[in-house]
Amino acid sequence: MEVINHNASLNDDEGYIRIDKWNPETTEKLAYHYKEILKLIGEDVDREGLLQTPTRVAKAIQFLTHGYNIDPHAMVRSAKFHEEYKQMVLVKDIELYSLCEHHMIPFYGKAHVAYIPNGYITGLSKVARVVEAYARRLQVQERLTVQIRDCLQETLNPLGVAVVIEAAHMCMQMRGVQKQNSVTTTSAFTGAFLTHNETREEFIHLIGVKLH
Repeated sequence: MEVINHNASLNDDEGYIRIDKWNPETTEKLAYHYKEILKLIGEDVDREGLLQTPTRVAKAIQFLTHGYNIDPHAMVRSAKFHEEYKQMVLVKDIELYSLCEHHMIPFYGKAHVAYIPNGYITGLSKVARVVEAYARRLQVQERLTVQIRDCLQETLNPLGVAVVIEAAHMCMQMRGVQKQNSVTTTSAFTGAFLTHNETREEFIHLIGVKLH
């Protein structure tokens, strides 16, 4: 059973409404534990500003980790089209927000994803949705990079896939070493991006220039 919470009003011109859904049993259990956490850190859970906080956080964490409910492979296959295009397809500057699995503190940045079709392409939005599906889980940046690469390689069987992620980690900015300006870059390649230096260099060049 799902409870529906309307978070956006109907647009009379376009007839569009956004609907967010939460599992009520999961939300109730999470809210209970978040309330206990607030008590343990010394807060007064009965004060006005915190009365609804456990429920809000319970809903927020479900949204922030909703990637567990998405099958990225099936999503790509749902928009897989035969096409003889054999040049690089690059979707860059894809914003991503994830939670570090070590401290459950956010890391955020951009993903640059390219592939060289081998008879099949996918909808451009699906590339960004693959990034989103894996990012909305408890993650480490290294695994996230490889998961995106492998999903596209396995579903499209392209001539090659390239993924570069640049991200700032709040676990390094807010706590621990507290280095606010550090950025972590990870990369993962298959096929032509591994075996052909010119192809890989073209990808690196394109993600570094502004064409618009």
